[in-house]
Amino acid sequence: MKRSLLIPAVLYLLIAACGRADKVVGPAALRTVPVTRTELLDKVKGGWAGQVIGCTFGGPTEFRYQGAMIPDDQAIPWDDSLVALRFEKSPGLYDDVYMDLTFVDVMAREGLDAPAASHAQAFAHAGYPLWHANQAARYNILNGILPPDSGYWANSPHADDIDFQIEADFAGLMSPGMVNAAAEVCDRIGHIMNYGDGWYGGVYIASMYSLAFVSSDVEFVVEEGLKILPPESGFARCVRDVVACYYADPVDWNKAWSEVQRKWVRDVGCPDFVLDPGNIDARVNGAYVVIGLLYGHGDFGRTLEIATRCGQDSDCNPASAGGILGAMLGYSGIPAVWRDPVKPIEDKPFAYTTMSLNKVYETGFGHALEMIRKNGGTVDGEKIRLPFQAIKPVPLEVSFDGCYPIERRRLGLRLEASAEVEFVGTGYVLTGGPSKMVDDGKDPYVFHVELILDDRPPVVFGMPVNELVRRLEISWAYLLPAGKHTIKLRVLNPRPGEYIRVDDLITYGGMPVKRAY
Repeated sequence: MKRSLLIPAVLYLLIAACGRADKVVGPAALRTVPVTRTELLDKVKGGWAGQVIGCTFGGPTEFRYQGAMIPDDQAIPWDDSLVALRFEKSPGLYDDVYMDLTFVDVMAREGLDAPAASHAQAFAHAGYPLWHANQAARYNILNGILPPDSGYWANSPHADDIDFQIEADFAGLMSPGMVNAAAEVCDRIGHIMNYGDGWYGGVYIASMYSLAFVSSDVEFVVEEGLKILPPESGFARCVRDVVACYYADPVDWNKAWSEVQRKWVRDVGCPDFVLDPGNIDARVNGAYVVIGLLYGHGDFGRTLEIATRCGQDSDCNPASAGGILGAMLGYSGIPAVWRDPVKPIEDKPFAYTTMSLNKVYETGFGHALEMIRKNGGTVDGEKIRLPFQAIKPVPLEVSFDGCYPIERRRLGLRLEASAEVEFVGTGYVLTGGPSKMVDDGKDPYVFHVELILDDRPPVVFGMPVNELVRRLEISWAYLLPAGKHTIKLRVLNPRPGEYIRVDDLITYGGMPVKRAY
């Protein structure tokens, strides 16, 4: 039997307690875990490969089941050809991976301490399409709103979306056993596109990856990883609800799913899914990752199956669960039925990048070795000692505090010259966009729209017709004085035959609505 160098959960807790920052200072505060070079590389590879496998498996189900579990009698296919087929025919499916690779590449060129500005510019000017918080941040950056403001909730209705959660894998994989170091990387990069629970999703996923290098106990990794988050945060409370359901009944994952659906499923920020059964909120989809990990009981196939059958963003969630478990098991420990279909594409670059899996195995492993040395560990030939300290929670952040959706109203207006919209509440989002969009980048036209909200000074913003750099929503504002408000819009440079669609008006109030029925 292969000897495992992973430390048991109880021993980890004892060591971590000994290294508490408020009890021990200086070099004595640091504790290390032994691992061989071969084992470390195997785990780095397992994390990246597991992510690809999960994304491939769940891909065809993405957002087809909104507010519903995928029934057990609905087969989710898997065979030896699927990874190669989807890699070639549906390269955009792997946005989970090629987004990570942008940040890995910046660090390869500028070093582990590459500033947020470098990551932001690489991300904003990349040729791949983006959605939700990522696209909102791209637009902000290209229009002079730089990180961390680019991801702040007042500047992005998508701040709590899943985006950084699905691209934080690299931060944990380069920080084996070093949860605090992973969180620092997340602070620099995750605030480019997210804030609050949206950012916490990435921090938590990265922490579980980090812990997967030093523990083979899924329950421990899930619960210990939560220590990086403020316990009062919505994300932490949502995951704790899943953990409680698991310990009450560790077999029936449907009960945990139902509890998340009952208590957490209402999206507050993302205009696509506010007052809608869909959900791309980091909390809910993060809970589905945890449901997969806990109820999968360390079985790779079962973990992917459950994380996928939870629905919603059901390619990203098994990708996260598969990556974390892949790092825990190591590449060699992923069952061959799942691992072998990845091999034909390991030398092929991902779309929009020059980096293949084999290249990121090598680069990511190099970053991990560098991070180990930087944080007080040692690399001596085949012998490595992973450093870690007691986990220090990141600061509390809350998006959309005091904002409660009260109505979604269809407007269906054509903004050709000017329009006026009234609402009663404390905030709003106007959804819509140019009537004709292009995705080939050949039309640089930008509508310039003047906005006057109540008696505030006019604000002018651009609405590009180029999909790659589009503005996701027309306008929004939160935490306004309660009462009646007027939005006036005027197109400063009309284009014959085209207009701005004004689709929906989402209205917010200062307290939850209680229906009398």
